[in-house]
Amino acid sequence: MVEAWYMDESQEDQRAPHRQRPNRAVSLEQLRRLGVVYRRLDADNYETDPCLKEIRRAENYSWMDIVTIHKDKLPNYEEKIKTFYEEHLHLDDEIRYILEGSGYFDVRDKDDKWIRISMEKGDMITLPAGIYHRFTLDENNYVKAMRLFVGEPVWTAYNRPADDFPARKQYMKFLADE
Repeated sequence: MVEAWYMDESQEDQRAPHRQRPNRAVSLEQLRRLGVVYRRLDADNYETDPCLKEIRRAENYSWMDIVTIHKDKLPNYEEKIKTFYEEHLHLDDEIRYILEGSGYFDVRDKDDKWIRISMEKGDMITLPAGIYHRFTLDENNYVKAMRLFVGEPVWTAYNRPADDFPARKQYMKFLADE
């Protein structure tokens, strides 16, 4: 089961858990109110999993690939890790399904505070278009993830500030209505 918490303000190693003391846990319901959708799937059988097939059909996830983030597998590894950790948004939803390993997605709450979401094998997350977020490996330094898209993949990340994009304005309206 996924675990999430409010982050401390430390600027030390981004791969550390960064829990506040005392820990301030964040529930799945709190994440849902931010538009973050979490699912738990059978990563050992992702190639034949009927649940994944149904999610892809229902959400129109027509394109997918698999990426491995590890120093021996990803070209320009150190540069990529720094880029993934820069606060940004996308104009489309970001869907990631962890097949092996683990890492963290950080998202901003309504008060602009960081929430860290610990992801491991079997976790699928959908971050809504327009949410400020970032990704980093954890201290295990390895993740293999499926990336899903509606239509052709768009890899463009817009670093903060990016408040003038319609996707950001729509996301802010969602938060206000929520």
